Amino acid sequence: MFSEEQLARILFLDIETARGQYHFNDLSPALQALWSQKAEKIRNSKEDTPEMVYEDKAGIYAEFGKIICISFGFLTFAQGQPYFRVKSFYSSDEKEILSAFGELLDRKFKGWQLCAHNGKEFDFPYMGRRFLINQIALPEILQVQGKKPWEVSFLDTMELWKFGDYKNYTKLELLCALFEIPTPKDDIDGSQVGRVYWEEKDLPRIAHYCEKDVIATAQVLLKYCILPGLSEAHIQSATQAN
Repeated sequence: MFSEEQLARILFLDIETARGQYHFNDLSPALQALWSQKAEKIRNSKEDTPEMVYEDKAGIYAEFGKIICISFGFLTFAQGQPYFRVKSFYSSDEKEILSAFGELLDRKFKGWQLCAHNGKEFDFPYMGRRFLINQIALPEILQVQGKKPWEVSFLDTMELWKFGDYKNYTKLELLCALFEIPTPKDDIDGSQVGRVYWEEKDLPRIAHYCEKDVIATAQVLLKYCILPGLSEAHIQSATQAN
Protein backbone atom coordinates (compact mmCIF):
# COMPACT_ATOMS: atom_id res chain seq x y z
CA MET A 1 0.00 0.00 0.00
CA PHE A 2 2.79 2.44 0.99
CA SER A 3 6.56 2.07 0.87
CA GLU A 4 8.81 2.79 3.84
CA GLU A 5 9.84 6.04 2.13
CA GLN A 6 6.21 7.12 1.79
CA LEU A 7 5.36 6.12 5.36
CA ALA A 8 8.27 8.20 6.64
CA ARG A 9 6.57 11.34 5.27
CA ILE A 10 3.21 10.82 6.97
CA LEU A 11 2.31 12.73 10.13
CA PHE A 12 -0.13 10.71 12.22
CA LEU A 13 -2.39 12.71 14.51
CA ASP A 14 -5.40 12.70 16.78
CA ILE A 15 -7.26 15.48 18.54
CA GLU A 16 -9.22 15.50 21.79
CA THR A 17 -12.04 17.97 22.19
CA ALA A 18 -14.37 19.18 24.92
CA ARG A 19 -17.39 21.46 25.08
CA GLY A 20 -16.34 25.09 24.90
CA GLN A 21 -17.89 26.08 28.23
CA TYR A 22 -18.43 24.07 31.39
CA HIS A 23 -22.07 25.11 31.67
CA PHE A 24 -24.61 25.77 28.95
CA ASN A 25 -25.52 29.02 30.72
CA ASP A 26 -21.96 30.26 30.22
CA LEU A 27 -22.63 30.56 26.48
CA SER A 28 -23.70 33.89 25.04
CA PRO A 29 -27.46 34.29 24.60
CA ALA A 30 -27.05 33.94 20.83
CA LEU A 31 -25.13 30.67 21.12
CA GLN A 32 -27.60 29.36 23.72
CA ALA A 33 -30.43 29.92 21.27
CA LEU A 34 -28.54 28.34 18.38
CA TRP A 35 -27.52 25.34 20.46
CA SER A 36 -31.11 24.87 21.61
CA GLN A 37 -32.16 24.62 17.97
CA LYS A 38 -29.46 22.05 17.31
CA ALA A 39 -30.28 20.07 20.46
CA GLU A 40 -33.82 19.54 19.17
CA LYS A 41 -32.39 17.54 16.27
CA ILE A 42 -29.67 15.54 18.06
CA ARG A 43 -31.12 14.75 21.49
CA ASN A 44 -31.65 11.09 22.38
CA SER A 45 -35.11 11.57 23.88
CA LYS A 46 -37.73 14.30 24.23
CA GLU A 47 -36.89 14.56 27.92
CA ASP A 48 -33.33 15.70 27.17
CA THR A 49 -32.94 19.45 27.73
CA PRO A 50 -30.53 21.65 25.74
CA GLU A 51 -28.37 21.79 28.88
CA MET A 52 -28.15 17.99 29.05
CA VAL A 53 -27.41 17.64 25.35
CA TYR A 54 -24.77 20.39 25.56
CA GLU A 55 -22.88 18.58 28.31
CA ASP A 56 -23.04 15.29 26.41
CA LYS A 57 -22.44 16.29 22.80
CA ALA A 58 -21.21 19.86 22.32
CA GLY A 59 -17.56 18.79 22.24
CA ILE A 60 -17.92 16.99 18.93
CA TYR A 61 -19.09 20.12 17.09
CA ALA A 62 -16.38 22.62 16.18
CA GLU A 63 -18.82 25.52 16.52
CA PHE A 64 -19.53 24.69 20.18
CA GLY A 65 -16.45 22.76 21.31
CA LYS A 66 -12.73 23.33 21.51
CA ILE A 67 -9.50 21.40 21.02
CA ILE A 68 -7.71 20.58 24.26
CA CYS A 69 -5.02 18.24 22.92
CA ILE A 70 -3.31 17.49 19.62
CA SER A 71 -1.06 14.43 19.56
CA PHE A 72 1.07 13.64 16.53
CA GLY A 73 3.89 11.34 15.53
CA PHE A 74 5.94 10.00 12.64
CA LEU A 75 7.71 6.83 11.60
CA THR A 76 11.35 6.19 10.80
CA PHE A 77 12.87 2.92 9.64
CA ALA A 78 16.19 1.21 10.27
CA GLN A 79 16.87 -2.14 8.59
CA GLY A 80 13.15 -2.74 8.10
CA GLN A 81 12.29 -2.02 11.75
CA PRO A 82 9.86 0.86 12.30
CA TYR A 83 10.43 3.41 15.05
CA PHE A 84 7.92 6.02 16.17
CA ARG A 85 8.25 9.41 17.82
CA VAL A 86 5.10 10.93 19.31
CA LYS A 87 4.42 14.27 20.96
CA SER A 88 1.43 16.20 22.31
CA PHE A 89 0.46 19.82 22.71
CA TYR A 90 -2.21 20.20 25.37
CA SER A 91 -3.63 23.15 27.23
CA SER A 92 -6.83 24.83 28.37
CA ASP A 93 -5.83 27.65 26.01
CA GLU A 94 -6.85 26.37 22.58
CA LYS A 95 -5.21 29.27 20.80
CA GLU A 96 -1.81 28.29 22.19
CA ILE A 97 -2.23 24.70 20.99
CA LEU A 98 -3.31 25.70 17.50
CA SER A 99 -0.61 28.36 17.13
CA ALA A 100 2.12 25.93 18.17
CA PHE A 101 0.84 23.11 15.97
CA GLY A 102 0.22 25.32 12.95
CA GLU A 103 3.71 26.80 13.16
CA LEU A 104 5.20 23.31 13.43
CA LEU A 105 3.27 22.06 10.40
CA ASP A 106 4.52 24.89 8.21
CA ARG A 107 8.08 24.74 9.51
CA LYS A 108 8.77 21.02 9.65
CA PHE A 109 6.11 19.05 7.77
CA LYS A 110 5.58 20.85 4.46
CA GLY A 111 4.93 18.35 1.70
CA TRP A 112 3.92 15.60 4.16
CA GLN A 113 0.55 13.89 4.44
CA LEU A 114 -1.68 13.96 7.51
CA CYS A 115 -3.19 10.67 8.68
CA ALA A 116 -5.89 10.05 11.28
CA HIS A 117 -8.62 7.48 11.85
CA ASN A 118 -11.86 9.06 10.64
CA GLY A 119 -9.75 12.16 10.10
CA LYS A 120 -11.57 13.29 6.97
CA GLU A 121 -14.88 13.40 8.82
CA PHE A 122 -13.66 14.72 12.15
CA ASP A 123 -10.05 15.70 12.97
CA PHE A 124 -9.09 17.64 9.83
CA PRO A 125 -12.27 19.71 9.39
CA TYR A 126 -12.56 20.30 13.14
CA MET A 127 -9.02 21.69 13.24
CA GLY A 128 -9.60 23.89 10.20
CA ARG A 129 -12.76 25.37 11.69
CA ARG A 130 -11.13 26.02 15.06
CA PHE A 131 -8.16 27.75 13.38
CA LEU A 132 -10.61 30.15 11.74
CA ILE A 133 -12.74 30.66 14.85
CA ASN A 134 -9.56 31.58 16.75
CA GLN A 135 -8.49 33.81 13.81
CA ILE A 136 -5.22 31.95 13.28
CA ALA A 137 -3.90 31.57 9.74
CA LEU A 138 -4.44 28.09 8.39
CA PRO A 139 -1.26 26.05 7.98
CA GLU A 140 -0.61 25.26 4.33
CA ILE A 141 -1.56 21.58 4.64
CA LEU A 142 -5.09 22.50 5.83
CA GLN A 143 -5.72 24.92 2.95
CA VAL A 144 -7.89 22.63 0.86
CA GLN A 145 -10.09 25.22 -0.87
CA GLY A 146 -10.06 24.85 -4.65
CA LYS A 147 -8.04 21.63 -4.56
CA LYS A 148 -9.04 18.44 -6.33
CA PRO A 149 -9.54 15.42 -4.05
CA TRP A 150 -6.22 13.87 -5.11
CA GLU A 151 -4.39 17.10 -4.34
CA VAL A 152 -5.47 17.12 -0.67
CA SER A 153 -2.79 15.64 1.58
CA PHE A 154 -5.13 13.75 3.92
CA LEU A 155 -5.03 10.02 4.65
CA ASP A 156 -7.70 8.27 6.69
CA THR A 157 -7.19 4.73 7.99
CA MET A 158 -10.95 4.26 8.23
CA GLU A 159 -11.46 5.30 4.61
CA LEU A 160 -8.66 2.98 3.47
CA TRP A 161 -10.40 0.12 5.30
CA LYS A 162 -13.65 0.78 3.45
CA PHE A 163 -12.27 -0.29 0.04
CA GLY A 164 -14.93 1.87 -1.58
CA ASP A 165 -17.77 0.85 0.77
CA TYR A 166 -19.24 4.20 1.78
CA LYS A 167 -21.69 2.66 4.24
CA ASN A 168 -19.07 1.13 6.48
CA TYR A 169 -17.93 2.72 9.78
CA THR A 170 -15.22 0.83 11.63
CA LYS A 171 -13.86 1.92 14.99
CA LEU A 172 -10.13 2.09 15.57
CA GLU A 173 -10.64 -0.20 18.57
CA LEU A 174 -12.09 -2.93 16.33
CA LEU A 175 -9.19 -2.72 13.88
CA CYS A 176 -6.77 -3.00 16.81
CA ALA A 177 -8.55 -6.17 17.95
CA LEU A 178 -8.49 -7.64 14.44
CA PHE A 179 -4.78 -6.94 13.96
CA GLU A 180 -3.85 -7.81 17.56
CA ILE A 181 -2.67 -4.30 18.32
CA PRO A 182 -2.85 -3.07 21.96
CA THR A 183 -6.11 -1.18 22.44
CA PRO A 184 -5.84 2.58 23.01
CA LYS A 185 -9.09 2.48 25.04
CA ASP A 186 -7.76 0.70 28.12
CA ASP A 187 -8.09 3.77 30.37
CA ILE A 188 -10.65 6.22 28.99
CA ASP A 189 -12.44 6.65 25.69
CA GLY A 190 -13.64 9.67 23.75
CA SER A 191 -16.96 9.87 25.56
CA GLN A 192 -15.15 10.42 28.89
CA VAL A 193 -12.72 13.13 27.78
CA GLY A 194 -15.06 16.01 28.62
CA ARG A 195 -15.56 14.77 32.15
CA VAL A 196 -11.83 14.21 32.71
CA TYR A 197 -11.13 17.69 31.37
CA TRP A 198 -13.81 19.73 33.14
CA GLU A 199 -14.19 17.79 36.38
CA GLU A 200 -10.84 16.07 36.99
CA LYS A 201 -8.80 18.72 35.16
CA ASP A 202 -6.36 15.97 34.18
CA LEU A 203 -4.93 17.09 30.85
CA PRO A 204 -1.85 14.81 31.07
CA ARG A 205 -4.18 11.80 31.28
CA ILE A 206 -6.03 13.01 28.20
CA ALA A 207 -2.75 13.56 26.33
CA HIS A 208 -1.61 10.04 27.19
CA TYR A 209 -4.86 8.63 25.84
CA CYS A 210 -4.59 10.78 22.71
CA GLU A 211 -1.03 9.56 22.07
CA LYS A 212 -2.20 5.95 22.30
CA ASP A 213 -4.73 6.67 19.54
CA VAL A 214 -1.96 8.13 17.36
CA ILE A 215 0.27 5.10 17.95
CA ALA A 216 -2.62 2.73 17.21
CA THR A 217 -3.35 4.56 13.95
CA ALA A 218 0.28 4.18 12.87
CA GLN A 219 0.19 0.51 13.85
CA VAL A 220 -2.92 -0.05 11.74
CA LEU A 221 -1.35 1.57 8.68
CA LEU A 222 1.74 -0.60 9.12
CA LYS A 223 -0.54 -3.64 9.13
CA TYR A 224 -2.20 -2.41 5.92
CA CYS A 225 1.28 -2.31 4.39
CA ILE A 226 2.18 -5.84 5.65
CA LEU A 227 5.10 -4.44 7.64
CA PRO A 228 6.36 -5.21 11.16
CA GLY A 229 4.55 -3.46 13.99
CA LEU A 230 5.95 -1.15 16.62
CA SER A 231 7.27 -2.60 19.84
CA GLU A 232 7.05 -0.53 23.01
CA ALA A 233 10.83 -0.16 23.02
CA HIS A 234 10.69 1.56 19.64
CA ILE A 235 8.20 4.27 20.64
CA GLN A 236 9.46 7.56 22.07
CA SER A 237 7.25 10.27 23.56
CA ALA A 238 8.25 13.90 23.91
CA THR A 239 5.04 15.37 25.26
CA GLN A 240 4.84 19.12 25.83
CA ALA A 241 2.27 20.98 27.87
CA ASN A 242 1.46 24.51 26.79
